[in-house]
Amino acid sequence: MRVRSIVLIVFVLFVAGFVALNVDEFTRTSVLSLGFTTVQVSLGLVMLVLLVVATVVFLGSTLVMQSANLLETRKYARELNTQRDLAGKAEASRFTELRQYLEATALAEKEREVMANQVWAERLASLDRSLLARMDQSDNTVAAHLGQLEDRFDKNTAIRL
Repeated sequence: MRVRSIVLIVFVLFVAGFVALNVDEFTRTSVLSLGFTTVQVSLGLVMLVLLVVATVVFLGSTLVMQSANLLETRKYARELNTQRDLAGKAEASRFTELRQYLEATALAEKEREVMANQVWAERLASLDRSLLARMDQSDNTVAAHLGQLEDRFDKNTAIRL
């Protein structure tokens, strides 16, 4: 229990004990003026009834305020959950878009890599062909020079013999 509730219960018990101890004085009648007329009533009982009415009114107003606050809190909680769901969906949508973007970027990078590999393969093939052609030319040139040297050597050896 809250401290406020405990204090209220203690106060009500204190008043009830006070009334029980002084019941003779509370029930003694006296003449009371209401402004336009006079009434013969027990002043203690009138004051006790007014205290009970005031307490019931204050408790009722507290109950109404607590109920209104509880309903408002529930309404805000529902709105908060709705906003949280919307934010979660938006976040999931952003993650989906990011994943799609990353997949598209990775696919484009793969395509660029394949294209670069094809270009390098073509260049290597071209260089290989030109190297082979050069080697053939070099072989032919060396063979031609060797042929000329052999011819000269044969001519020189034939002249000496």
